[in-house]
Amino acid sequence: MGILLNNKTEKDEKIIDFTLANSNNLLLIFTRNPELGKGKRRLAATVGDQAAYDIYKFLLDHTVSITKNLYAEKQVYYSEEIWENDIWDNHKFDKKIQVGEDLGIRMANAFQEGFQNEYQKIIIIGSDMLDLSQEDLENAFKSLEKNDFVVGPAEDGGYYLLGMKKFMPELFKNKTWGTETVLKDTLADLKNETTALLETKNDVDYYEDIKDVDAFKPFLKHINL
Repeated sequence: MGILLNNKTEKDEKIIDFTLANSNNLLLIFTRNPELGKGKRRLAATVGDQAAYDIYKFLLDHTVSITKNLYAEKQVYYSEEIWENDIWDNHKFDKKIQVGEDLGIRMANAFQEGFQNEYQKIIIIGSDMLDLSQEDLENAFKSLEKNDFVVGPAEDGGYYLLGMKKFMPELFKNKTWGTETVLKDTLADLKNETTALLETKNDVDYYEDIKDVDAFKPFLKHINL
């Protein structure tokens, strides 16, 4: 016992949070297989394919760093194919493939599978949010103690996080994914539900999203606008 008592660290306090530890949490991470010339096309239109590819890999690394120590089961859903040997540690992340004709169906399928496997609180995020931390994810799970749903609004009119304690299929239907109406339409579906709204954050889709952010400047040295 002496070793355990003398080994108290900030990490212990962060991981052993009773609100989190006493629940059956699942984090879904939707990601695109990083390939040069694919993905982040709106960003690549300005910065070029190589810079867009490098930026996306940088964002993937950040997503790994904020999720690997989170007290929750974690499932990475790949867009194209499962990569066994990549940045997602097989011991910490369960790897799956997205299934469905559009984003809504793919997300719905992932949530349904999670609830069928008896997870109590399920949250989904993408993999391109620099402005997201482990603490943000912990707070999102905690908010589901008193609410059935949690939404993280994005500045572009979408959302960067969606969480729930019960499956609601309407949230994944009749949405024009990737447009500024997604958040509004989602909140309309939730108008009669207990819903927590998180801080609005900026995701990375366009050059304007990153041009003034110091962390991205090494990737933008070739840009003269």
